[in-house]
Amino acid sequence: MKILFVGDVVGKSGRNAIAAHLPGLRERLDLDFVVVNGENAAHGFGITDKICASFYQLGADVITTGNHVWDQREIMNYIGGDPKLLRPLNYPDGTPGNGFGIYQARNGKKVLVIHAMGRLFMDPLDDPFSGVEQVLAKYRLGADVQAVLVDFHGEASSEKLSMGHVLDGRVSAVVGTHTHVPTADYQILVGGTAYQTDLGMTGDYDSVIGMKKRTASERFTTKLPQGRLEPAEGEATLCGLYVETDDITGLAKSVAPIRVGGRLSQAQMS
Repeated sequence: MKILFVGDVVGKSGRNAIAAHLPGLRERLDLDFVVVNGENAAHGFGITDKICASFYQLGADVITTGNHVWDQREIMNYIGGDPKLLRPLNYPDGTPGNGFGIYQARNGKKVLVIHAMGRLFMDPLDDPFSGVEQVLAKYRLGADVQAVLVDFHGEASSEKLSMGHVLDGRVSAVVGTHTHVPTADYQILVGGTAYQTDLGMTGDYDSVIGMKKRTASERFTTKLPQGRLEPAEGEATLCGLYVETDDITGLAKSVAPIRVGGRLSQAQMS
């Protein structure tokens, strides 16, 4: 199975990059399944139902989020009715929406997507490790589903790496989101799980993690209250990870970074 993960979409620039590049990537790479993290898509903070609809039309099969999932208040009434829009599963019981789901890929195979959020330097949520284990106790890779994909939204690289190693050999891929900087450690772990500490963002890299440089930098240089952060508006780089899995085991056969457009060095599958 051929899978693409797309890193955090930031603002209009990031949305433009999805529109410009995702349909072509889906066709050229003959992708079976696409996961897009969209938690910063609405002017840098949250996501809306209209943005979700546009991403689905452009080729996203599932949209994950993170700590900004509730920034657009309207999403609280929408998320429960959209099974393809996930929030982290380790929010408390009674939180709207779902943290995992089973979907059909373009090749007809079943894909389990699990979305969790870290706790180190983040909001104090329920344990993400036990939350993921509870889901995996119900669905086995290679038996109940043909792929298991985990988006672990977190600040600390140590926590993300730990999740990768804990799940190694039991899921197809573990990818980190949230820090908006693509890491160079994309690999297949010893047990066969594809891994990358952070996909990076789909946004303008002439910025401070997607936000206009001046206001963001002044928060550090002056330590005084500054204006609201605004997304940078230059050409975005679509960043993500390509994963190909074995049809029998569901484990990873190959991984490769994807970087298209904008300022970063380009990396595309041939």
